[in-house]
Amino acid sequence: MNKVISGMQRRGVMLVVSSPSGAGKTTLCDGLQKAYPDLKMSVSVTTRAPRPGEKHGEDYYFLSIEEFKKMQADGGLLESARVFDNYYGTPKGPVEQLLGEGKDILFDVDWQGASQLSQSCGDELCRVFILPPSAQALQERLSGRGTDSSQVVAKRMSEAAREISHWQDYDYIIINDELNIAQAQINAILSAERAKRERMLFLPEIVDDMLKNL
Repeated sequence: MNKVISGMQRRGVMLVVSSPSGAGKTTLCDGLQKAYPDLKMSVSVTTRAPRPGEKHGEDYYFLSIEEFKKMQADGGLLESARVFDNYYGTPKGPVEQLLGEGKDILFDVDWQGASQLSQSCGDELCRVFILPPSAQALQERLSGRGTDSSQVVAKRMSEAAREISHWQDYDYIIINDELNIAQAQINAILSAERAKRERMLFLPEIVDDMLKNL
């Protein structure tokens, strides 16, 4: 609920979640959105072509390279990256609007995206990193999918090492050994972040009124 007391809103939470592939981030984020239906997923801008069924403004904001670079040059992106031949980024405008409305936003980004968001947004962020219980467990999960070759699994393990090496840049670490415990932890993190003093914009008025009547 955004309107808490006397129609006054709290400041929304920017919840950044990162992990190596296979650690269970997607499952945990899906569970988080089920627990908090008002949690908004950040919609990125990209220069790649839409895939079948994708909608502009819902899955991505699809831009030309020229439009993307102009937005980047004008300071309209909170973070950006080039992946192969395409550009991706987080638009500043929609994020600021949602935060101002007291809505929480979920960001599914890697450590580089999280680092850029930290630089541009500072204390607005709550950063969560999902770890597997062990390297062996991660390899078993990746191999158990049955969709990737051994070469692809080896590449993902190498990428996981690079991702995990940045664990100290995050505010919270969840070791996803038992899914129900990990889910309860990430749900609790969002609940606690919502109650932070600096996000509760209505507090000064409420406390002043309370003190006058004591």
